[in-house]
Parts: sequence; C-alpha cells; structure tokens
Amino acid sequence: MSLFEVFLSTLNVTLPVFMMVFIGMLLKRLRWIDQAFIATASSLVFKATLPTLVFLSIIRADLDATLNPTLLVFFALATLVSFLLSWGWANLRVPKPDRGVYIQGAFRGNCGIVGLALAAGMYGEAGLSLGGLLLGVVILTYNALSVIALATYQDGQLTDWHNLLKQVITNPLILAVIAALPVAASGLSLPAWVATSGDYFASLSLPLALICVGAILSVESLRHSGQRALGASLMKMVTLPLLTTGAAWLAGLRGMELGVLFVFFASPTAAASFVMVKAMGGNATLAANIIAISTLMASLTITFGVFGLRLLGVV
Repeated sequence: MSLFEVFLSTLNVTLPVFMMVFIGMLLKRLRWIDQAFIATASSLVFKATLPTLVFLSIIRADLDATLNPTLLVFFALATLVSFLLSWGWANLRVPKPDRGVYIQGAFRGNCGIVGLALAAGMYGEAGLSLGGLLLGVVILTYNALSVIALATYQDGQLTDWHNLLKQVITNPLILAVIAALPVAASGLSLPAWVATSGDYFASLSLPLALICVGAILSVESLRHSGQRALGASLMKMVTLPLLTTGAAWLAGLRGMELGVLFVFFASPTAAASFVMVKAMGGNATLAANIIAISTLMASLTITFGVFGLRLLGVV
C-alpha cells in the first residue's frame, strides 16, 4: 500500500467522526438545534442508546479474543500515570485555584463517544467490543481521579466517596458491560427481531452523541482561552498519547489492542469534565475552553497519529 493510500484509509476512519462534530457546530450556529435538544439527546445517548450499543457489541464478541486482562490492567495503570504526570506539571506551572481543572482537562478523555466511534471506524464490531470492555475501566478511573483532583484544590470541597460510588455502580455503561459479559460467555443469542430492533436503536448513539459534542463547542470562547487551556489541551492531545502509546508498544501490544488504546488516550477532553467542574464550583470557563481546544485539535492529532501508526505497521 502506497503512502497516499495509507493516508486516505486513515482519513476514511477519522473524518466521518469529526465531520459529525463540525455538523453539530453548524446546526447550533444555524439554530436548528438548541440547548433543550442537546440536553435531551445527550441524556438519551447516555442512558439508553450507548449502553445498548455497548451491550450488543460485547455479546457478539469473541471474548477469548477481546477480553485481555493484561490490556485492562495496562490501561488502568497508564491512566493513573497520566493523571500523576498532569498533577506534577500543574503543580509547577498552574496557579493553585485552577490546578484541579487543569489536571482533569489534561487526562480525562472522551472515550465513551469519540474513542468508541474511532475504535468502531478502525476495527468494526471487534473494536466496539474491545472499546466497550475498556469503558468499564474508564468510568471507574476517570470519575475517581477527577473527584480527587478537583476536591484537593477547591476550597470547601471534600471527596464524597459515597456519592462517587453510587454514580459508578448506577452508570448505564457499567451496567451494560456487567449485563453483557455473562450473556457473551454463555453463548446465548438474541431473537432476530430483538437484535434488529436493538441495532436500529443503538445506531443512533454515535452520530447523535458527536453532533451534541459539536453543538456545545463555542468558538467564541476560544478567544479567552489563555495559556492554561492551551497547555492542558497540548498535554491531552500530544504529550500523553505519545507517552502512553509508546509505553504500550514497548509492552508488546500491537494491532487492534494498540490502535484502540491510542484512540482512547488521544480522545479530546470529555464534556463531562465541564459538568463536574461546575458542580464543584471550579473555573468552568477554563474547563469549557480545554474541551473546545482539545476537540478542535483532535481532528489533526488523531488523524496524523493513526496515519503514523499505520505507516509503521503496528496497528
């Protein structure tokens, strides 16, 4: 395959994902969708369509091929190291009141939407299955570490572990993974009409979620982003993906496992980080700007990252 063909095949994976994001920005600017639509659609995706997608992808997976405990442990450890590196850098370069916001923005990726969409684009059902299993680790680690970072640097905030645990165990994506694993292990298959109906419903997930991601971005806010938002975005989109993917390669991971790890670690900052910052009284403007900058950067950094990995023949 020529260099041009490799690059073209990479664009075929990444461009459809980011086109949905830019369409969301356009629809919001044209006022064809509003905040009420975004809130309702986001809730529908989070509570119903995305869990359905994850459930179906896992029950159809070959668990012997996709369930790799070593990969799950590596992802959890790499996430922890990314968190600690972000924390260390924030202590050196970021004023104390904004450190928690910076740390969360620098390590917490939008794996459930952008990462999962890219995994599906690269590897189809197998990528969705592996991504769905990784989401269980994502939800546990991202929520716990984000609360620790924000509570540490927000005056008057304490880490509410009871509430955090409740959020995790009632998370629809966690419940979907838990429900799917025994079904997949048993080899049971759904009736054809149930599976087809589920596919129709689940197919709403990624385009609707990506449109909502684009709709909440504000290009206007980028004018007030400042160096801290740019610094956190570069950490999220360039530094940490390079380090974690390099470590995964050194650990012997190749092919689909390395590819899915890369797109998960290279995903832009999660929109959920803004919600958590606002709820805990942090610098919501900084959080929003990190999301906006990292999402706009992602169309380039992820495209060239996947292209580079394919060119090296490791994914």
